[in-house]
Amino acid sequence: MAMEHSGSGDLNRSLELLWDFADKPGRGRKPGLTLERIVAAAVAIADADGLEAVSMRRISSELGAGVMSLYRYVPGKAELLDLMLDRVCVIPESDAEPVTDWRAAVERYARGAMDLYLRHPWMLQVDQARPVLGPNQLAGIEHALSGLSGMALSDQKKVNILVLVDGFVSSCARSMVNAKRAEERTGVTDEEFWTTQAPILEKALATGKYPMMAALSEDAFAGSGEDLFDFGLGLMIEGLRAYLDR
Repeated sequence: MAMEHSGSGDLNRSLELLWDFADKPGRGRKPGLTLERIVAAAVAIADADGLEAVSMRRISSELGAGVMSLYRYVPGKAELLDLMLDRVCVIPESDAEPVTDWRAAVERYARGAMDLYLRHPWMLQVDQARPVLGPNQLAGIEHALSGLSGMALSDQKKVNILVLVDGFVSSCARSMVNAKRAEERTGVTDEEFWTTQAPILEKALATGKYPMMAALSEDAFAGSGEDLFDFGLGLMIEGLRAYLDR
């Protein structure tokens, strides 16, 4: 799957659309067609069939509109992607209440990000090295920073914490999504995949060339992606606590 890039279109146009500063379509507008419906349809297609399935033609078909009518609302897929990314970043009602304990804030931020990636796995196909910040994404950052306000750290370090946590979460989410897709693509479960390799690997380990691997317990590689995520998140929080204590 090809990697998409946020901010790869007309940046000014994306920002105008995100912040509702753009001129509204006038003559020739299809009744009932709105930018919100176009973005919602694009997200639904990406959720169901992946980001590569999103096209202006597919969206127009889903909405029962002509392809050219969509271009009266959004210049193209690049700008549409910026709108899609912002649309899905709505803070859930369950997380709306502010928290004052930074540990709870970090955990909530991490688990919220994981839930977002698993509900919209196409986000993992987007390189957001240059994010185009819309109202929902900005509100999410504001919300996360409010939970870290009690930490005796500089603003730069607080932002760094959010970047590090998101990097950890996206890595875990990508592994979980890729594992699921591999099974769907091949029809072979993880257990079957490793069982097939077992005879050769056992012979390799018996050569004595890999003593550390050979000495591992049978359950060394057991555990789910969720287990790894929980373990890693706990380590990050403990590491931050130790850093603050110093």
